[in-house]
Amino acid sequence: MLSNLELMVHHVNVLFRHDTENRMTVVNEIPYDVAPRIFIGSTRLGSVVRFSKSLDDSLVKKLEQVIGSNPGAHLGEVIKVLSIDRIVNNLWIGPAYVFPDVRDRTCTKAIIVTNKNKEILKPHFPYTFEDFENKQPCFVIVEDNIPVSICCSARQTSKAAEASVFTHEDYRGRAYGADVTNVWASEVQKQGRTALYSTSCDNFASQSLARKLQLIQYGNDIHMS
Repeated sequence: MLSNLELMVHHVNVLFRHDTENRMTVVNEIPYDVAPRIFIGSTRLGSVVRFSKSLDDSLVKKLEQVIGSNPGAHLGEVIKVLSIDRIVNNLWIGPAYVFPDVRDRTCTKAIIVTNKNKEILKPHFPYTFEDFENKQPCFVIVEDNIPVSICCSARQTSKAAEASVFTHEDYRGRAYGADVTNVWASEVQKQGRTALYSTSCDNFASQSLARKLQLIQYGNDIHMS
C-alpha cells in the first residue's frame, strides 16, 4: 500500500516530465506545453515540491527559503518571489485522489477501445483519437450508435495513470461516468499500476464524481505559472 507522500510523487511524475535534476520541463501530454514554474503537493505526511527547469537557481533558493517545511502556509510569499521573475498569471489548486481496489468490478455497458475499433472516437473525440496510443486504456459507453461517455488516461507513466472522463450532456444522470471510469481504473490496476484522479477546487461536478466513485483523497496540489 502506497503512502500519501508516495502517491503525490506518482501524481507529479504523471502530470509533468522532468530532467535529470528532477526539475519539471513540460506537461506530460501532447502538445507538451511548458510546465508550471512550481508544483506543491501537500499531504498529511509532508509535501512534494518541484520547480521548473526555466527558473533561475537563485530564484529557486529564495523559494526554498520561503517554503521551508510547510509549503502550503506561505503561498502569498511564494507568489511574491515568483513575481520577481514575472507575474503569476495562472494558479491551479485542487484535490488529488486515488482509486480503491476496483479490479473485481465490471460494467456491462462499457467497451474497450483498441486499434481495431478506435475509429468510433474520431467524430466525437478527435483529440483522443489523434493521441490514441498515449490515452490507453480507453473505454466508452455507446448509446444510439455513438460513444456518449468516455474514460481514458489523461497522462501516465509506467507506474501510474490519471483518469480523464467525459459524458455528453444529453446522457448525464445515468451513472455512465462512474461506470466507465471504474472500468478504466480496474484495467489500470490489473496492469500493476496506480489509478489516480485529480481536479480543480472549483470543478464541483468532477468532485461529485469522485464522491460517487468513493475515491480516497490523499492530498491537494497547487501549481503556478
